[in-house]
Amino acid sequence: MLSSDIYVVNADGTDLRNLTLSKAGHDVPSWSPDGSKIAFASDRYGNWEIYIMNADGSNLVRITDTPEEDERDPVWSPFLK
Repeated sequence: MLSSDIYVVNADGTDLRNLTLSKAGHDVPSWSPDGSKIAFASDRYGNWEIYIMNADGSNLVRITDTPEEDERDPVWSPFLK
């Protein structure tokens, strides 16, 4: 399986940072409306689950735990403040 990580970089191309540092595959990240958090799917534990982390890669939290199903394609609710 192909692996991908989530990176952030300044607009001028400096300070490239890998936020996920995982050999597992990741889906395309979904930024929160205020830009403070990133949601993404990962199969780091054998099946696809949804994770959220701060925009700097800190405070990683798995928010789904459904071993019998793959959870993918997270999106942010427009009603979250």
